[in-house]
Amino acid sequence: MSSFVRAFLDASDPVPVDRPFSFAETRRWGLDRRVLSRWVSQGLLMHPIEGVYYAAQLTDSLGLRLECLKLVVPADAVVTDRTAGWLHGAPMVLAPGDHQVVPRASVFRPPGYRLRNPLAASGERTLAPDDVMELAGVKVTVPLRTACDLGRLLRRDQAFAALDALTRLGAFDRDELLERTRRYRGYRGIRQLRELAPLADGRSQSPGESILRLRWLDCGELPSPTLQFEVAGPTGPFFLDLSVPELRYAAEYDGEQWHGPEQRKHDAARREWVRTRLGYEVDVFTAANIHGPCQDADLRLRRGISRSRRRYGLRP
Repeated sequence: MSSFVRAFLDASDPVPVDRPFSFAETRRWGLDRRVLSRWVSQGLLMHPIEGVYYAAQLTDSLGLRLECLKLVVPADAVVTDRTAGWLHGAPMVLAPGDHQVVPRASVFRPPGYRLRNPLAASGERTLAPDDVMELAGVKVTVPLRTACDLGRLLRRDQAFAALDALTRLGAFDRDELLERTRRYRGYRGIRQLRELAPLADGRSQSPGESILRLRWLDCGELPSPTLQFEVAGPTGPFFLDLSVPELRYAAEYDGEQWHGPEQRKHDAARREWVRTRLGYEVDVFTAANIHGPCQDADLRLRRGISRSRRRYGLRP
């Protein structure tokens, strides 16, 4: 059997290539789940939420995400939490290992109407009128309410990354976020939200970069990092993920999703330029440095800052 993988599915395949479709539809078409799984693993199908697929050649957009949700979310339900963040355009912020399990759509239904749908996770909560908006017939928590919910309810690392990602959308500013936290006094997770909300910064480019910044801030004694600091490159500006410009120190995060072979080659050349031509100390971090019991980001950050200080004759 040939191991050749096609670039895309096409009209000859037994699934639509111009719209999302549900797993229930594939059963009517007589399609085996193993075929879907193989196409997902080959990159031919996207599987954004449980029970929903679409051909990989479709361009991600608000309209496409709405069509996905309409397949599994009842008309009277409100999309919430990570699914709401994804709908608004923020990354689906997941804990380490969660990417191996496709998330169910997170929704809320009015009291007494608990959702009995294995493709969606339902709960009850209090929503004010200004907490909800409607997009093409789909009710969803507004970005500000979504940020507050994720900042309260996710584990600390993912909560921080979600706050950064939703702040990046530009639908609210930090002052509005801080003001809204007052509404949730007594809510579960409010202490975490109050801790993290003042630190939210939309300049973070990825969840991993946000969590690296959280590790930096947790060190306490290090200088505050500057995000996306611009430096001159040979053909245009470079932007450093996290840096202390006055010490010429930078910390950069490489995530598997955004750093394929070509990107890694480009990043290596960029960092070599920053080191040799601009005199920066540059430390590169991956998921192994920021997650799990063996994470060493705090130690490496402290050592990197100390090296930079010694170079300038400063006290480590």
